[in-house]
Amino acid sequence: MEIGIISDTHGYIDDRIIEHLSDCDEIWHAGDIGDEEVTNALKKLAPLRVVYGNIDNGNARLEFPEEQIFNIDRVKVYMIHIGGYPPRYTGKLKKRLLELRPKLFICGHSHILKVIPDKERNLIHINPGAAGRHGFHQMRTLIKLTISDGIPQNLRVVELGKRASLT
Repeated sequence: MEIGIISDTHGYIDDRIIEHLSDCDEIWHAGDIGDEEVTNALKKLAPLRVVYGNIDNGNARLEFPEEQIFNIDRVKVYMIHIGGYPPRYTGKLKKRLLELRPKLFICGHSHILKVIPDKERNLIHINPGAAGRHGFHQMRTLIKLTISDGIPQNLRVVELGKRASLT
């Protein structure tokens, strides 16, 4: 199963995002959607799992949950917008990770692409960076990976181009 992971679009979607996610079996958006046009476009490509982020309005918060917990091919996934990084999770999040014991932990918010094995919690922490143009990041990014036989594998970083100024 091919998965596309995206975050922090802040209302921005372009042909490069569509192109790179068009072959996905599922798309996961880790919050700060910014505009329903983004999720409407992504829904046309593949089934979509979304959490709302801190910039998302009431409509997004009505449509999407704060967190997603699901299994894909025997891989438990926990997704929330604000997640921190191992080992410096908030106390609440540490407790939640201990309770849920996911194999993949997906978050956004920082606009910093990171993939970190969290050996203490036996999970892979993934932040796909920011695909939108708002923020301090230099390069817009997303992540693709394959889940097969209960194993996340073939993780790839996709660079979407430099963040353009919004003048």
